[in-house]
Amino acid sequence: MSNSPSFPITPVLPEISASLAAHPRLVLEAPPGAGKTTQVPLALLGQPWMTGHKILVLEPRRIAARAAAQFMARQLGEEVGQTVGYRIRFESRISAATRIEVVTEGILTRLIQDDPELNGIGAILFDEFHERHLAGDLGVALALDVQGTLRPDLRIVVMSATLDGERIAQWLDAPRISSPGRSFPVRVDYPPARVQESVEHQLARIARQALEENEGDVLAFLPGRREIARTQAVLEASLDERIEIVMLHGELSMAEQQAALSPAEPGTRRVVLATNVAESSVTLPGIRAVVDSGLAREPRFDPNSGFTRLETVNISQASADQRAGRAGRVAEGTAYRLWPQSKRLDASRTAEIAQAELSGLALELAAWGITAGSGNDLCWLDAPPSGALAQGRELLVLLGALAADGRITSLGREMLELGATPRLGAAALRAAPELRALVADLLALMEARSPLRGELARTDDFRARVTALHAWRDRHTAGARGGADAGALAAIEQASKGWRRRLDVRSAASGMPDSHAVGDLLLHAFPDRVARRDDGNPLRYTLANGRGARLHESTALLGEPWLVALDLRFEARDSLILAAAPLDPRVLERDYPSQFRRERVLRWNDQRNAMEAFEEHRYAAIVLDRRSVPVTAEDALPALLAAIRAKGVDTLPWSDNARRLRARMQALRAWMPELGLPDLSDEALLASLDDWLAPYLNGKRRIDALSAEELSQALGSLFDYEQRRQLDAQVPESLTVPSGMSRRLDYAEGEPPVLAVKLQELFGLADTPRIANGRIPVTLHLLSPAGRPIQVTQDLKGFWERTYPEVKKELKGRYPRHPWPDDPWTAAPTHRAKPRGT
Repeated sequence: MSNSPSFPITPVLPEISASLAAHPRLVLEAPPGAGKTTQVPLALLGQPWMTGHKILVLEPRRIAARAAAQFMARQLGEEVGQTVGYRIRFESRISAATRIEVVTEGILTRLIQDDPELNGIGAILFDEFHERHLAGDLGVALALDVQGTLRPDLRIVVMSATLDGERIAQWLDAPRISSPGRSFPVRVDYPPARVQESVEHQLARIARQALEENEGDVLAFLPGRREIARTQAVLEASLDERIEIVMLHGELSMAEQQAALSPAEPGTRRVVLATNVAESSVTLPGIRAVVDSGLAREPRFDPNSGFTRLETVNISQASADQRAGRAGRVAEGTAYRLWPQSKRLDASRTAEIAQAELSGLALELAAWGITAGSGNDLCWLDAPPSGALAQGRELLVLLGALAADGRITSLGREMLELGATPRLGAAALRAAPELRALVADLLALMEARSPLRGELARTDDFRARVTALHAWRDRHTAGARGGADAGALAAIEQASKGWRRRLDVRSAASGMPDSHAVGDLLLHAFPDRVARRDDGNPLRYTLANGRGARLHESTALLGEPWLVALDLRFEARDSLILAAAPLDPRVLERDYPSQFRRERVLRWNDQRNAMEAFEEHRYAAIVLDRRSVPVTAEDALPALLAAIRAKGVDTLPWSDNARRLRARMQALRAWMPELGLPDLSDEALLASLDDWLAPYLNGKRRIDALSAEELSQALGSLFDYEQRRQLDAQVPESLTVPSGMSRRLDYAEGEPPVLAVKLQELFGLADTPRIANGRIPVTLHLLSPAGRPIQVTQDLKGFWERTYPEVKKELKGRYPRHPWPDDPWTAAPTHRAKPRGT
């Protein structure tokens, strides 16, 4: 190593080497600027166990991979591609002499899948593991599997500045080494926002303040390219021209990224506007102040829409600390945070595996031989959610990448080799050879932000993006007349070139594609997003998955009968179609014949409270044609039972007699449990509909065809003869009172029965009547001759002794024709005004 400078990690390099000589796994904690990314690989090259082997260094971002390889090559006094090289998407700088390869996460997965023994690889170093990208988690899980089965000599090192080292060391069963960093004190300030001030204007204002209060350059963190462009415009209008404004994000060309990472010219100060690519792995010289918006753009999978969208989210406390640390790399610095000091941030970033769409992971697992379950055949730090993994597998079966039994198909293996997402890989590989050039453009456009600007940016017709790219390519112009961004188109063209190389296409597409060409190709990526216009509403569509979607009022796609929806915003009622392309339905019939079905469908009509039958011709869940057909008795019975289960037992035609019968049955079950009577609660009745109600519904097509009498019979069928005899004996429907009249007992769940009776009818009765083998006293509602309540009691004896004399005084004058004896114990009971014979 020529003229190697000293780094904070240098003193622990011998300890790292010794640990790996004794143990094949290691967790290395080192703060930003310690030198772990570049010094550890160089230190390990000379170890005896590395003889004849390479080192793979995994970086989560392309910009960091290039920068790390270039720095190590300079330390060796070589060009990139000799001892140190890199491999990233669409770009490779390696040779036969390369012994350290810096690769991005997806490249590592391909290397392991293509050569499970990892021949010639001595160590894999996972840098910045705290970012917890899905591909990084998969890479470690696969590497551990290789190490545990085929290559016990393979060394695995997990490195990060901000990770839970103890948890990861337990997961890996590995030693843990920490290295000091080299940093200076950083003052943290929380300048307040002004009223109605946008993030861009606030950040620009604080960036100007940082330039005034600090020496050196300013690094500002924003969530994405759009916010960077807006902030740049604000700063250019307000900063001295001697202040250079530099952008740093993943969509820049290699030359532009290199310029951002290079020192400023003498006498020039810079404001670097960056996404979180500048948070770790790369070194920005001269930074003395950091302005942090506190925001980042991260992928979030929405299972309702089936799309992964980049969402602007709050960063974690670990990310905030990492960003602030950038201000103290060369001298004391200041970090300005654009959120209230009282705001609490999550401690660390949520693992992508917990919130991402998992079809790509499911395909990798199938290629590795894991075809079912949650992927727990591998050793995960955080296992993939089983529901999201199952949903990913369902999509792969639809795309043709997996067979019904979960095994990977030949198309699935080709998709992995291509390196696109499963959806886009399916579209590319199912395209005819003469359309591969157009497919390359579509893959590049689908992966990029829309290049359209101005009014054209609002269009929902995806074909406008293709037109803009082809116009720019054909004319070699900036494409400004067409409302497109030249820089964005140039980046898309570079990606398209990469896809053309992978698809073995010699020339680029040009001109205006056929009106259905774009949709016909992309439907193979989104067969579940095929949409058919509703007959009654030209803005509303039904998607193949059965959900509704709508076009906005100023759509460019009005009148198109069939679309493939490429981007949707999920909404509670109908999702909004943000980007789509028309398609020819004949392509559906040709390429997805299994999705077309003629089926007899039964539906419950809530308004009619009846079953209906139809014969439907459908593509997936899209109804192409429907005609009504007769409902058979065999059809109706299961549907009637299902409707009752859904609506509850109250939907049945209960008569008063049936309700009383049920109440008596439940009362007897509660008061005399030794009889073992059946449960007639709502839950129990619904659970046993097939047993007690189905025979009485058989042959009927509507719920209201069941009569109240039949319902009572069905309910009574639950009791055998002896139980019915006990019912009549122990919880009678009525009681005969001393007057000789039969009076009804009213039963309510959880309450004693109620007997409402005129007072004179109980003369001579000393004690309260009891039922249920004498266990339950009846609640007496004693009534006046006019039937109005006088007293409620379960103590009739006490009433006669204490209350009756007062009642007699009060009512004797009001009802003089009725008997009011002084001695109710011996008086003759009556229900008439005067006793017979008087």
